Amino acid sequence: MIHNAASRLPVGNRKMRCRTWWKKNNIMAADSDPESEVFEITDFTTASEWERFVSRVEEVLNDWKLIGSSAGKLSPEKGEYTSGTWGEKSQDIHFADFKFYITHYFLKQAYEKNDGKDKFEEDAFPLAMQDLLCMNNDFPPRAHCLVRWYGIREFVVISPGTNCEAIISESKCNLLLSSLSISLANTGCQVPMFVQIQQKWRRMYAGECQGPGVRTDFEMVHLRKVPSQYNHLSGLLDIFKSKIDCTLSHLPPVNIAIRFTYILQDWQQYSWPQQPPDLDSLLGGEVGAVEFGKLPFGACEEPISELHLATTWPHLTEGIVVDNDVYSDLEPLQAPHWSVRVRTAENPQCLLGDFLTEFFKLCYRKESTEEILGRGLAEEEGKENSDISSALSKLTEPATTVPISKLSVSNMVHSARKHIRRHRRIDESPLNSDLLSSVLLYLFPDAAVEKSSENSKNKTTQANTCGKVEQDKTSDYLKSAPSDSLTYRLALCICLVNYTHGGLRAVAHLWQEFVLELRYRWENSYLIYGLVGGPPDLRCCLLHQKLQMMNCCIERKRARDEARKVLEGSKERECKVSSGYQNSRPISESAAPASVTTKEGKSWDSLSDSEDEFFECLSDQGEIEAPQRDGERDGSKDKAEGRLHPYNNMTLLNSTEPLYVPVTQEPAPMTEDLLEEQSEVLAKLGTSAEGSHLRARMQSACLLSDMESFKAANPGCVLEDFVRWYSPRDYIEEEVIDEKGNTVVKGMLSARMKIPGNMWVEAWETARVIPARRQKRLFDDTKEAEKVLHYLAMLKPAELTRLLLPCILHAAILKLKEEESVEDIPSVRKHIQQAIAQASKLLHPTSQDFKKLEDFINQLMAMEAVITQARSLKSKFAISESESADELKKFVSLLLEEPEVVVIGAGQGPTGSIIHRLFVNAQRGTTLAPLDEDLGHDSKPTGASTKVPDFPFPAGREILLRTCVPRPTPYSKALPQRLFCVLMKEEFRLAGAFSSDTSFF
Repeated sequence: MIHNAASRLPVGNRKMRCRTWWKKNNIMAADSDPESEVFEITDFTTASEWERFVSRVEEVLNDWKLIGSSAGKLSPEKGEYTSGTWGEKSQDIHFADFKFYITHYFLKQAYEKNDGKDKFEEDAFPLAMQDLLCMNNDFPPRAHCLVRWYGIREFVVISPGTNCEAIISESKCNLLLSSLSISLANTGCQVPMFVQIQQKWRRMYAGECQGPGVRTDFEMVHLRKVPSQYNHLSGLLDIFKSKIDCTLSHLPPVNIAIRFTYILQDWQQYSWPQQPPDLDSLLGGEVGAVEFGKLPFGACEEPISELHLATTWPHLTEGIVVDNDVYSDLEPLQAPHWSVRVRTAENPQCLLGDFLTEFFKLCYRKESTEEILGRGLAEEEGKENSDISSALSKLTEPATTVPISKLSVSNMVHSARKHIRRHRRIDESPLNSDLLSSVLLYLFPDAAVEKSSENSKNKTTQANTCGKVEQDKTSDYLKSAPSDSLTYRLALCICLVNYTHGGLRAVAHLWQEFVLELRYRWENSYLIYGLVGGPPDLRCCLLHQKLQMMNCCIERKRARDEARKVLEGSKERECKVSSGYQNSRPISESAAPASVTTKEGKSWDSLSDSEDEFFECLSDQGEIEAPQRDGERDGSKDKAEGRLHPYNNMTLLNSTEPLYVPVTQEPAPMTEDLLEEQSEVLAKLGTSAEGSHLRARMQSACLLSDMESFKAANPGCVLEDFVRWYSPRDYIEEEVIDEKGNTVVKGMLSARMKIPGNMWVEAWETARVIPARRQKRLFDDTKEAEKVLHYLAMLKPAELTRLLLPCILHAAILKLKEEESVEDIPSVRKHIQQAIAQASKLLHPTSQDFKKLEDFINQLMAMEAVITQARSLKSKFAISESESADELKKFVSLLLEEPEVVVIGAGQGPTGSIIHRLFVNAQRGTTLAPLDEDLGHDSKPTGASTKVPDFPFPAGREILLRTCVPRPTPYSKALPQRLFCVLMKEEFRLAGAFSSDTSFF
């Protein structure tokens, strides 16, 4: 990459030199070796790598349409560099084997708004030169460094590619600058172009901008230390004037803009972000400990690391302000413009985020409960289950009323835990007895109510049926569980136990005790507290559906037990009546079941405990079942069974008997996994005739049961009668004229009912006359309950965590909504709504994407951090105690959303006074001087009252110098000159843009 002098020669001179070189060398070769005829010619007419590089740059500028004049665009509005949108385009170019990136940066609004609509003026300054003097966007808080230093809205940067060495040598830098200069001249591009030189961390650039008869050179100086002679405004003015080197006797005044930045880092005078732990509580010793059913919230460390106060003097002229090595007028309290930004702590430790992260980690564990707690323990507890049920069955005998306190959760598992302690010391138990009892009593509060067992059952029923009175609408979008349900509370307890009380082993222990409690409730017919009655809600998570299925089984079992008692009581009364009157009369077969059905308000379930035998039938069942088959012919009313009530005053088609609605079995409730299994089985039957027929038979089990109940309730009925009740649209009635000329209504089955091989017709023919109470159960509650208990007992902690994850995320979102409502942060409120929509998609699929879920948890953690930051700022600004609370709330809210916020009234306004006090207290705290609160109300926190200054030395000083003078000669055009100076503790930077007239020099 050496600039060859020969390449600068015109093409004709190159050819002449080539011929001379060939002639000389040819003569010399002839003298030394007369027989030599082979020689090599170096052709200087071919393009060099440097020329190809220049050509490639020109091609890119043409592709991006950056050629031609850029003048005529409007000046940017105030603050547009910050509020506007910046765009960029980038391409790769090569200089030989060295890779470069060429990138075009531009302000989108101005770039698109004026694209193609500019009115060019001849000899107008390029747009970049106009921007050098514009004062609307000095010190933009969020922009490219070149935008801040030079104030330009559009530029092109050429930088070394990734893994390429920096451009350090002066010859290489000059070669690249020459390339830019030639490209700009050849294309007529007026957009400034820069080359990044030196190491990237130094942010060093050199560049050029060309216009008609004018050129601006962008130069930069970067040092580690500030030279003493340039450590103030007067020294910087000297260097600026010497650089522009204007020979005019009366120089125009230099416009000055100054910005000092002060940093506040000491927050020792402010409260700890979390309340200290209560060592006497059950969860004592833990920072941010909460009671069961609540998630913790807040930061464990200060979420605000720094507060930056920028004091600005935007419009000064030389001579108005004094700043030298002896004296300075630049006092921060006198600055007309204040602005503040905050720097937040990077990934502050927050309690809610920690809880979610630790809970989510359980999803990756592989161990089973047996592996965690020990195989021997699991086997012993499995054997103990039978002992528990037989022992506790004595407590539930109806002979005596036992207080429910004797059946509390701690007593339910007492024998099992006592057996465990024989093989293991109490200290080895993951959860101690007091904590475990507290958790279980929180999950099952009905066990602590000191009422009779019957009252407890009724209370539990009421609690289960009123669970949806008031629900948060978030659960409608998430496949979770209601916020007052057992599943939701269980998820919170698992999360709390995992984080604070033993991790994975504690989770396995609690889950084992929970399943033991469910088995006890099933065997003793106690409804599970905190679940809405009815079939499983498929809108909820699978674990919640499983628990609802358990409650359905318990309800069916209780109904069957109550019906058995009613039948036994009726038999006893029948025996007494028969012996008293000496006149044995069969009991009405429809009386008992009808009364029970009316009382329960639902249809009968089977009284059978087996799938193959019928129990609890009447004593004369065998005698009347055969005549019932003939009942269809004789229509005897006395032999009807299982009637509820007449149906719409209809009568049977073949008799004048009323048509009765039968007592039917309820369809079997199913969870979503059972529905999927059933769908897979039906799909595997295929599309053949035999498969379709078998599929229809499997799906018509409920239809067959209803037909048998209908036949039992309506002796002498036909299929048309059943269709009139079961599917009225399939029975068509028409008015016809009979033989006598009278108009009569005649009915018939629909066309689909008359199709040969119709399943309804086949089912009707095979249906027997059996009331619902004697039929085989459609829903075997015993079998289904055992399946659910087995499913729950076999769950690994990781599988349990995945099932409870929707509930935990649901709880986290509700916690964020609750905390946000207190702080009122619009940006967080918007993100919460987006998170709910995102969670509804993540939690619906059966196969959860862990990577997306982890990203989602990180989003929730970010929202928690913003809320804690707002809370921290409000406490520091003492918003609750301030008279201008509304103004301060708005100010704090903007601090979290905007890169920089203007302080209304600067240092004299209410917000400025608070910021001033923050700095004063921090300054006095570092020197152990009395704080502002200790000075008394009459004392003013100014530098005059103490030797300690109110503000520290500025961490950064930025000084912007501008003027417009003729250069390089007095008769040249007056062109913009600009110098941006940065003075920091370990950095000194001068970024200058110096324009010169190329026509009159």
